[in-house]
Amino acid sequence: MSTPSQHLPSNLTAARRPAGHWLWAVAMAVTVFFASGQSQVAAPSIVNFDKVAHALVFGLIATLAGRSFHHRRRVWLAILLTSAYGAFDEVRQGFTAGRSVEIADWVADTAGAALAVTLYQLWPWYRRLLETPLFIRKRRVEKSPKPVTTDGAP
Repeated sequence: MSTPSQHLPSNLTAARRPAGHWLWAVAMAVTVFFASGQSQVAAPSIVNFDKVAHALVFGLIATLAGRSFHHRRRVWLAILLTSAYGAFDEVRQGFTAGRSVEIADWVADTAGAALAVTLYQLWPWYRRLLETPLFIRKRRVEKSPKPVTTDGAP
């Protein structure tokens, strides 16, 4: 069976990931923390759209967290941590005016986390898409001087 690093570009293997790779997951969790503490959240009036939004957002958090682990077997920890954070977020919403606790939201959080991490682990094209840097710096290749020939020809 192949490892995740076999499908990554050579400059993005687990051993070469930046030290603060997990900061993206924390930044996303902090964003959710502040957004869910609001009394009213802007959302379209589509039936059950909030469940889809929960699954997508918490799937992203779990994927970002899972990317920070260097061993493939530890990605279950990303699902577990994201699910626990989703439960904490739902309980916290119970103390916010105008918000309520919904078990279905937590289920959507956990399902989104599990699905996103599974897709990340099993689909190499999806993993490459997420691991490709937005701005790729091209290496400068310096021109070597023309070789000097001994017969006088240029």
